[in-house]
Amino acid sequence: MSALSRYSNIWRIDPASEAAGYRSYSVPIAKEFIKNLGVFQGKDLQTTLLSYFYGQNETVDIVTRAKAGLCLRCYISYPILKVCKKIDYLFSGGKQFTYRDLLPFVLDDDGKSLIFIDRDTKQQFFIDNDGELKDPTYQFFSTKILQSFRSESKSRMSLDNWAYLQTKQNPQIKNFISEFGFRHLSDWALLNRVRRKQLENLSVRDRNIVEAFHMVYRRDRVKQRQTGIRKCPDPSREQLQEMLMYLKDKESHIYTTKDLILSLNQIAIQLRQYDIWNSREPLEIYNPEIQIYTARTDLPGSSLDLEEEEDKEFMGFLHKQLNLALSNAIKQEINNRISQLQKSKKYAIFANQYLQGLKLYYCHNLSLREIAPKLNMKSWDRARRVLNPGKLLSDVRSFTIQEIISEILHKVKEKKFPMSLSSPEYLKNLAIEVECFADTEIFKEAAEEIRAGKNRTMNSLYAQQLRIYLKKNN
Repeated sequence: MSALSRYSNIWRIDPASEAAGYRSYSVPIAKEFIKNLGVFQGKDLQTTLLSYFYGQNETVDIVTRAKAGLCLRCYISYPILKVCKKIDYLFSGGKQFTYRDLLPFVLDDDGKSLIFIDRDTKQQFFIDNDGELKDPTYQFFSTKILQSFRSESKSRMSLDNWAYLQTKQNPQIKNFISEFGFRHLSDWALLNRVRRKQLENLSVRDRNIVEAFHMVYRRDRVKQRQTGIRKCPDPSREQLQEMLMYLKDKESHIYTTKDLILSLNQIAIQLRQYDIWNSREPLEIYNPEIQIYTARTDLPGSSLDLEEEEDKEFMGFLHKQLNLALSNAIKQEINNRISQLQKSKKYAIFANQYLQGLKLYYCHNLSLREIAPKLNMKSWDRARRVLNPGKLLSDVRSFTIQEIISEILHKVKEKKFPMSLSSPEYLKNLAIEVECFADTEIFKEAAEEIRAGKNRTMNSLYAQQLRIYLKKNN
């Protein structure tokens, strides 16, 4: 589907489509509206549609606003569908459920109704054929996503990412998968209940940080439970300061509460990945007698069939290698870039400023135009040629994929994975599979951040790992 057609085609449930359970429908009203709008550049088109829909132009009537909203509802139907399929992939081990069970919760927009949103009163209205506002009998999930989206915020997520996040956090979906033992835990809950096996997969530095967190946060958490506080709250400033004091003698290179929060969030990402990839089954079950979730006593001795066990082992290995390869690739390619600059007659004087430039770009969210004068460069074009974040990302991606493939072939040669993984057909498609996996997990989001322009936010795993490297080499 082309970028433009995403605004005039909507993904809907289609029970008649037995294979998929969904299909794309053309929306004539949206197609005609886009045609008459005369804006065909992706970013400019979305900006225009958002400004119309939210009434930022007072001359736009409510029907026009609703038509712009219909185009946006078409657009976000794709990330909604994408999340359902990803949840299926991650959590439906044993095929207890599929994405088709999730679609009715969120892919509920018919693409026919015109909906007007009053941002002041936070109300939705249906527009009838006479252009009159009526109270809706049902509120589409897509409209709720648009209602909560903050298009005017400088630090906002992209609309794709906002739709993706809101779908993952949809209460009905969370309730549904909780019936199969899966729960969404906050970063603080994950850190609070970290297992010994999980700690073994962390670096010495990260283990020290978790130890500091446990000494302070776990101690206070016991008191909080006694007073009836069930959810894990954000750590207080006093708690963070106490953790920093503990880490003073641990050579963690963490000096501020902001750095500590960043490190804790990064560790939580690793813990969450461990849960997903190393145990598709729930790590905790609900105990109705004491009304809390407790650790399972039957893992890892649960009876999965051989094929599922092999798949789980391989996916765990693949995800672990992805993280290791990404870290190595960032280090390798940054060193390569600095070396290239040092050898360049034209840009050698900027070699020592390369890391500072990356820090301004990825840690402070400055544009290349804003970075140029800070590095004493005459133009943003020179900053682009020196820093070239797109080229760095491309090189890191290539290095990461090559390293993962090399590790897989090495393990297959050692026969540490089933022989089915070394079949000619599998090896023939290996590069494609690894590229798809790496792009989905890391590089697609990282590339979108670079293309987002001055309002971008750098929250991808690639950006986070890059910041960790920059902190260590500051």
